Amino acid sequence: MSRYADLPSHLLCPRILVFDSGVGGLSVAQEIQASLPGVALIYASDNAAFPYGTKEEGELIARVERVMAALLASYPVDLVVVACNTASTLTLPHLRQRFNLPFVGVVPAIKPAAESSQSGVIGLLATPATVARPYTHDLITTHASDCTVISLGSSELVLLAEQKLRGETITDKAIAPITQALLDADGSRQMDRLVLACTHFPLLREELGRNLPQRIQLIDSGAAIARRVKHLLEAQQRLARLPDTPEHIAVFTQETQEVHRLQSALAAYAIHKTAFITP
Repeated sequence: MSRYADLPSHLLCPRILVFDSGVGGLSVAQEIQASLPGVALIYASDNAAFPYGTKEEGELIARVERVMAALLASYPVDLVVVACNTASTLTLPHLRQRFNLPFVGVVPAIKPAAESSQSGVIGLLATPATVARPYTHDLITTHASDCTVISLGSSELVLLAEQKLRGETITDKAIAPITQALLDADGSRQMDRLVLACTHFPLLREELGRNLPQRIQLIDSGAAIARRVKHLLEAQQRLARLPDTPEHIAVFTQETQEVHRLQSALAAYAIHKTAFITP
């Protein structure tokens, strides 16, 4: 039986679950909406466990599996995007084994940055956990062995991105110490690409750009994820008939004042409905 058997006809358009611990995944959702405007999005934030980067690996794997099971029971979808570097690295094999759905993860855009760099010096801006993870080191070895890679871990940027979407103003004074730490690194005068290796960071693209030299191009993986999603939905033949105005919804694992303050930001992504689940 189809997983859509109990859905009304107006909800039979392709549906994608975009999953993160916070709101960083909205940067990926935006790219998917630009590429596939007729696809319905369920944006799911496990805000009760935010941030994921501080969790022990076994705890995080179990948590994500439990939340994913609750989400998919309530919101059947065609495809899941795990829009979190930490969750992608640790949980994707487990999710793919348990759930009979395509899962798309996030990979830091080290390869395109290295391939497009004219100077051979690239920056990597990520959470401290992503910077330290062997998976990231392997990506650098595989795709950027001919480059100098300047890495910086920042948890503060994650919090700033969340604050921005709640309507708070992010000042250059808050951003400058982070960008200056990159610019103070050895070899940074030649850096011409900066990988935003956390889905929160593209939400601060404007603020980061104001505090970096113009020669540095900011690169993230959002557009590549959108292309992968489109390819998979085409393979499922789910793009033949798309509505003009699909219905999007945001789902959270905890009701907080911060969630209510996000409503205007969610509306900018055409998300006008909010729901809550208890995993």
